[in-house]
Amino acid sequence: MEITEVRVALKDSPDKKLKGYATVTFDNVFVVRNIKIIEGTSGVFIAMPSRKVKQPCPKCGFKNELRSKYCNQCAAQLPVSPRPVTAEDIAGAQSEHKDIAHPITQSFREYLQKRVLEAYEQEKGKGQLGSNS
Repeated sequence: MEITEVRVALKDSPDKKLKGYATVTFDNVFVVRNIKIIEGTSGVFIAMPSRKVKQPCPKCGFKNELRSKYCNQCAAQLPVSPRPVTAEDIAGAQSEHKDIAHPITQSFREYLQKRVLEAYEQEKGKGQLGSNS
């Protein structure tokens, strides 16, 4: 599978960790949008599109965000998750989000990240050239 196009939209806020979003086209037939470009402690990396995990209210069935204490629909108290708190939960609440699409192999993840970050650097360069003119 080849990446045939990468588009990057930069975010304006320079002090934030989120630097932009990428849209990647594969083999001119499949698109993945909202790949986040994030500035981490050890450099820039990508995060795949994700959604918040939800839990249904036992009273009305409305889907609330994980770890909510009360239902946003009927205000009933939600049961506390029986799952014990893990180091992952403490580190960054990664389990609150679930990837919508993601690479299966490490080699493809590296290829995808390399192409997205190359496009990000090019887009950043365009912005700097435009502001210096």
